[in-house]
Amino acid sequence: MYLATLAERVRYGGNPEHKRNPGDFGLDPPSNPRLDKPLCDSVDIVSLRAAMELLREGVRRGLISDRELGEWPKNIWAVSDDGIPLEAQIENAGQGTYHGYPMPNTDPFRDKILERWQRS
Repeated sequence: MYLATLAERVRYGGNPEHKRNPGDFGLDPPSNPRLDKPLCDSVDIVSLRAAMELLREGVRRGLISDRELGEWPKNIWAVSDDGIPLEAQIENAGQGTYHGYPMPNTDPFRDKILERWQRS
């Protein structure tokens, strides 16, 4: 019950540093990509609806951090339709709002996320 309730309450806000194309995220500024940040565009997540569904699916599958900020897990993980592991990080603990990005290829936690996603 906890995961289902949490999945309905989380929100996706986005971060312009992870966007080349602003899509319908309503960010200000719309995009401000940084070369040292992974871009959502690179894994074809260009709509708020797609980002929200991945965030919620990660929660439903229990891919949440055991570290919390208030009532919210610090991180939520998911896997794109193309099999790319994604990480969302809390950006506003007062509202349960997250921003996400593809996990770097060098992150050893990627394999654990893929394994858990496939098992759930």
